[in-house]
Amino acid sequence: MTNSADTHCPYCALQCAMTLTSPAGLAPASKPGPVPVPALLKASEPASATGPVLAAPLDVQGRDFPTNRGGLCRKGWTSATLLNHPGRVTEPLLKGADGIHRPIGWDQALALVTKAVQDTQTRYGADAVGVFGGGGLTNEKAYMLGKFARLALGTSRIDYNGRFCMSSAAAAGMRAFGVDRGLPFPLTDLDTASTILMLGSNVAETMPPFVQHLQGARDAGGLIVVDPRRSATAKFTADGGGLHLQPLPGTDLALLLGLSHVIVHEGLADGDFIAARTTGYQAVVRSVSSFWPERVQSITGVPADLIRETARRLADGARKGGSYILTGRGVEQHVDGTDTATAAINLSLLLGLPGSRRSGYGTLTGQGNGQGGREHGQKADQLPGYRKITDPAARAHVAGVWGVPVETIPGPGLPAVQLLKSLGKPDGVRCLLVHASNIAVASPDANAVIAGLRSLDFLMVCDFFMSETAAEADLILPVLQWAEEEGTLTNLEGRVLRRRRAIQPPAGARSELWIMARLAEALDAPSTYSEDPETVFEELRLASAGGLADYSGIDYAMLDRGEAAYWPYPAGSTGTPRLFLDSFPHADGKAVMTAVTPRRRRIPAANTDPAAKTMTLITGRLLEHYQSGTQTRRVSELLATQPEATVQIHPAAAAAMGIADGALVSVANERGEVLCRAELSTAIRPETVFLPFHFPELESANRLTEAATDPVSGMPEFKFNKVWVRAAARSEPKRSERQHSVLQTAEAS
Repeated sequence: MTNSADTHCPYCALQCAMTLTSPAGLAPASKPGPVPVPALLKASEPASATGPVLAAPLDVQGRDFPTNRGGLCRKGWTSATLLNHPGRVTEPLLKGADGIHRPIGWDQALALVTKAVQDTQTRYGADAVGVFGGGGLTNEKAYMLGKFARLALGTSRIDYNGRFCMSSAAAAGMRAFGVDRGLPFPLTDLDTASTILMLGSNVAETMPPFVQHLQGARDAGGLIVVDPRRSATAKFTADGGGLHLQPLPGTDLALLLGLSHVIVHEGLADGDFIAARTTGYQAVVRSVSSFWPERVQSITGVPADLIRETARRLADGARKGGSYILTGRGVEQHVDGTDTATAAINLSLLLGLPGSRRSGYGTLTGQGNGQGGREHGQKADQLPGYRKITDPAARAHVAGVWGVPVETIPGPGLPAVQLLKSLGKPDGVRCLLVHASNIAVASPDANAVIAGLRSLDFLMVCDFFMSETAAEADLILPVLQWAEEEGTLTNLEGRVLRRRRAIQPPAGARSELWIMARLAEALDAPSTYSEDPETVFEELRLASAGGLADYSGIDYAMLDRGEAAYWPYPAGSTGTPRLFLDSFPHADGKAVMTAVTPRRRRIPAANTDPAAKTMTLITGRLLEHYQSGTQTRRVSELLATQPEATVQIHPAAAAAMGIADGALVSVANERGEVLCRAELSTAIRPETVFLPFHFPELESANRLTEAATDPVSGMPEFKFNKVWVRAAARSEPKRSERQHSVLQTAEAS
């Protein structure tokens, strides 16, 4: 008899629906779903699963759902492979003096963390302990991590890897609309669009089932993709499907100002909408006046005629009721990312798109719970419900829910890049707890981050595999994978979804909720810390009530019934699938248009290598891999397709440097060097090279990226870095230098 459990994919924010099936049927268990707890630590009965607990191995089937309509990408189809992977960490591991990690018991592990926290704070103060979270944590774990950091640890030093993902778009959304929800409309609204402008997002590779929602615009010849590369998504515009604008890296802001210039000066703006529902119009008009198309062409390389055609198509679609502007990391991961996203929003407001039932603006969340993960307290400056930690009313509300005096809650901490720069410093973080993030690979200026990790007095990492960050840790705590836990996530539309437990976890693994509850008890922390996800969600509902991201009207029962739940969802309401239909969440109900202009970037170090050519590096994702690759580089089918990093170079540039296809190439700058194979392609601009960021060590693109940040959002400069490219001095890296040491071992393939 085949049994099944419905859930959602563990990877991107599309959160494709899937069904897990087990030919072997139900796993034997005296009670469905208990997390095994050592007798010495068993303080309360662990939560039970609400559905069947299946026996491994599991098969994956796509399930009909509005975002994916039964489709899955390669990552989704192979996602169950990792559930019983031989490389799984299944018991706490303590690093010895010889650098080798060896198993210890849970009681000893938690005692070590407790002592490290107490000793560090006694010597250096509360903020010497830091927490780094992740956009893959469930809403319950993200919420509890923020509470645990601020109350149990008493530290302000918490941030998360979403700072590297959505922070610029979030800051721009808050600035313009007064709220940040990636897509303020259901994804299916795109199906009827006649024109879609997509800037800096390659959804055909990052979230392939998304592409079906672009088909209507493509059929109408109105899909417009802005990308320095002819990406898989850009290729979707071929054969009359639309336009591909291929600007120089780092010039997206100028391009958007040029599009707005055309809208204003050709009389294409929606004057009634602007007058009734926005402020700041005159300042924006002045700011775009000097960005006429021919000047923008000289800055961006995009022909002036294409700029005019794009603006006119957007305006025509808006008049007919079907224009959308979508942004992604390509235009946001810059030191001016907030201003660039703001310029895209200004363009959408000039056209009257936000708040329309058939047009709109949105930004594409990347991580699986990138939306929910940033709403409930992981960010350095936020409390649950998307409340500002500096707001006295917000602090009072959350303190009331937590049952603590307001002054117990610390003030704002440091955004991720500054937090990581402080590691091991005299006045910085000396003890770091990492959850659901591989910062040794995913952070900018990765060499400096690794040095910071090695300078810590104590590093604890919660993970289910030996990631590059876990390999640096003094202590690794094994946690649950997606199909082993209950909880909720919030997808790119702001829709709250249920994650259901389908399989028994390894005997030694624990939920982060359990870990935080036990540590809070050992630290004699104020308030309560449940290990039951539904109990935590009930508290989250109370803490979020009245906030921008209000979940108070959502509960597990309605999600289990399959009801659509888009936040804000105040108690007694039916939720908000479409934001801004009547007003924007500013005091006057109007959207704010903010004048922006390009700023001068830092001048990089000079190239002193006469054999090397100075080029611009952009980074991005591959179809087969996800984030830092901790999971996907362990799936043999995915690894076989993309076993190593390659640097994409235009053939003309490669010929000038004597680089052949497949040759070993050095890509370097003042921060580090990457050695990888050349992939010659006319899909990239001649002055630009592209590296995926999924690979570690000598193939790690983030050895080269700069830790300079956007002054508003704290977003680092991932997409515009000067590098020196040349043919490598030797034909092969030494074996000891190759990046197989942690992840790509024999067991991984």
